Amino acid sequence: MSAIYKKEFKSYFNNMTGWVVIVFLLVIAGIFVKALNLDGKYPGFEISLGSMGMVLLFVVPILTMRSLSEERASKTDQLLFSLPVPVSGMVLAKYLAMVSVFAIPVGIMALYPLFLMLYGSVNLLTAYSALLGFFLLGSALIAIGLFMSSLTESVMISAVITFGAMLLCNIMGGLASMIPATAIASFVAFTALVTLAGFLIYSMTKNYWLAFSCGVIAEAVLLGVYVFSQSALAGSFARVMSWLSLFERMNTFVYSRMFDLTSVVYYISVAVLFVFLAVQSTDRRRWN
Repeated sequence: MSAIYKKEFKSYFNNMTGWVVIVFLLVIAGIFVKALNLDGKYPGFEISLGSMGMVLLFVVPILTMRSLSEERASKTDQLLFSLPVPVSGMVLAKYLAMVSVFAIPVGIMALYPLFLMLYGSVNLLTAYSALLGFFLLGSALIAIGLFMSSLTESVMISAVITFGAMLLCNIMGGLASMIPATAIASFVAFTALVTLAGFLIYSMTKNYWLAFSCGVIAEAVLLGVYVFSQSALAGSFARVMSWLSLFERMNTFVYSRMFDLTSVVYYISVAVLFVFLAVQSTDRRRWN
């Protein structure tokens, strides 16, 4: 596993990908720090980080698009499968290599609050809590990109669907708020979500009965809530989508200026889930 990790990490610097990601993030961070902290005379470094969430929509697809799709297209994944390393170890090594590349500019950005202290008072605890939130947000998005890369052998398609998935994560709270706050509207919206989850389970396992059973159970629970407690269902879809939004959770670190342990656990859980899904997708292809 360590050999694959070292190979993957070095590969990002043998071409322009790693350098582009690092330079781009640092340049954008510098622009925000100058505009908001220096010119705007605002001491909170976390505000600059909050403005950088959209930047990850472009950085993460660049970082993840080749991770598994290129191996699949060039058939070099068959060589990796022949190594005495489990598929989970291979996928995890690729994920950790990408996170390590992302950690480099984040580590450099950790110096920014110290530089800002030369010009005034800076709350370091708030600044570094927000920086941790930004790193965990990026790590969760990288896991999503890794999974998307495992679904196709086209690098461009991988980048596009990763961008689309992250854009959906960014705006899903706002889209959910457009749905009427009625029980029937939430019921229909959750039903659509259950159907989508069923298709995802089927695409991962190729087991129709597993996907169908999970969908039926989830829909039965949803129907029970609708029949016996419509008041609990009314407006719940928007609340759930806002709670699930990766980008909305970053606001807790930035605007509430507090360390949110719940969001830390959530980011880690999302990363673990999508790395697991990437492992299952890659392992299924191994036997096809």
